[in-house]
Amino acid sequence: MPTVRFYPDNKEIEVEEGSTILSAARSSGVTIEAPCNGVGVCGKCKVKLSKESVGNVLQYGKHKLKAEEEKEGFVLACDTKIYGDISVYINDFEQKESIQILSEGKSFNVEIDSYIKKKYTEKKNVTKVFANGVLLTEEVGDTSGENYGVVIDIGTTTLVASLINLNNGEELASTSALNPQSVHAQDVLSRIKFASDENGLQLMYSEFINEANSMIGKVILNSGKNKDNIYEVIFSGNTCMIHLATNVNPYSLGKYPYTPLVDGDIYLSAKEHKLNISDYGLIYLPKIISSYVGADITSGVLAAEIHKEKGKILFIDIGTNGEMVFADNGKLSASSTAAGPAFEGMNITHGMRAGNGAIEYFDIKESGNIEIKTIGNVKPTGICGSGLLDIVGELVSYNIINESGRFAVGKSEEPLTNERLVKVDGKNVFMLTDKVYLSQKDVRQVQLAKGAIRTGIEFLLKSKNVKADEVDKVLIAGSFGYHLRVKSLLNIGLLPKAFEGKIEFIGNTSKSGGQVLLVNKNYRKEISEVVKEIEVIELSNYEDFDKVFVKNIKF
Repeated sequence: MPTVRFYPDNKEIEVEEGSTILSAARSSGVTIEAPCNGVGVCGKCKVKLSKESVGNVLQYGKHKLKAEEEKEGFVLACDTKIYGDISVYINDFEQKESIQILSEGKSFNVEIDSYIKKKYTEKKNVTKVFANGVLLTEEVGDTSGENYGVVIDIGTTTLVASLINLNNGEELASTSALNPQSVHAQDVLSRIKFASDENGLQLMYSEFINEANSMIGKVILNSGKNKDNIYEVIFSGNTCMIHLATNVNPYSLGKYPYTPLVDGDIYLSAKEHKLNISDYGLIYLPKIISSYVGADITSGVLAAEIHKEKGKILFIDIGTNGEMVFADNGKLSASSTAAGPAFEGMNITHGMRAGNGAIEYFDIKESGNIEIKTIGNVKPTGICGSGLLDIVGELVSYNIINESGRFAVGKSEEPLTNERLVKVDGKNVFMLTDKVYLSQKDVRQVQLAKGAIRTGIEFLLKSKNVKADEVDKVLIAGSFGYHLRVKSLLNIGLLPKAFEGKIEFIGNTSKSGGQVLLVNKNYRKEISEVVKEIEVIELSNYEDFDKVFVKNIKF
């Protein structure tokens, strides 16, 4: 049997002949990013072979690499089968990059009445810990001042954790990370499929728990607190992520009638799920709205209080899943549309997550010069979601990209077109720097994502007989909400022009709503009752959905 050695992890495994490098890596616990789950379409699972290894593999060419990359020994892990001993070198820059994830979100003043309470008895010198009045444990001495909880916002691509003082609601520390499951599959449907593969569910569950414990460790370290005084963790995430985080196979979300196996508004043992908090700690799962509108939106509705406001309000979480809620004087309707991961920088030629070197701002000045800003103020190495929207929005407004999404090739009065619109490997691209560019394929990915969200908006409003100009307020939530510009969202047509002047960015409401649930238990019942009354609009029931979607792909 061939032996595979992975560097820099220094791990070794024997595999059957004909196994792929990707399957060998997964079996040995080595992380290789493969967002398309090894289908061969994303080109992200690039690894390098030692010179002596090249003759011991066979490539199938599902996704072409550049000639110079192949000469240097690069291959795609999903596309390369092993027939002899090999040494594989993984570029871990992508795995360990620092990332910028929005952790703040809209909320409101909350009276403190946590599910977890502590009471010190001086006579016995004992502190009792209660969960909704039920005794959990007793601690020696007065520990009544040490009462903490954690909210974990579980996004498809990113995670955010926040440590909260349950006695006063103060946030003591927060941290963020990439969702480790995204290396296997970028979107929900791919993740459902991967969970159904052999050991797929257990692998992703373990990866999440390990990362959650790492984040809990960081907020403990940063705050100087003790893990044994953390008694509750709230998981706020979309429906699929909640299934995976609790070791429940989400297969039912992928087939009719798309019924969640986890409904939410329940408590689990943190110890049974190996969360590194108090042995008596609990996990709370907020109520789930539907198979594709999850607990993160439940938290968002609570944080934004759209169920209590007058008028017509549209709440949109811009991300991989395109979840949205429409409130008409407090009566709620919800839907979701598969936007895909382009807005997270995925499936983009030079796309990257929001880490150092990612272009996050792009503007064309009246002088014709361009202004680029990167995260960390360092040399550009790629494009993240907000930068992608800026770039496409500006190129559309300057007619460098036409209505159909094609680059305006040929002679132009626009100097930028002549200077930066060139061919790479025979295909049109727009050069942003000497190494980073936007390709025609990238523009198509943006069109698909924005077309999906725009179509979702139109059908959700249509279901309520409401026109875009009748909407009073538009709330944009999501992990990179504050990094977006209204100008870009309108330029590409993701939002109707009628929304101009009505748009408010409200940040990570999955986290901020989760904090509300953590510090006041009464909101759990309140929002659960609200969720039961939400009308879920199934976009697939509309016969003309595809027709409208095709229309909305255009700029």
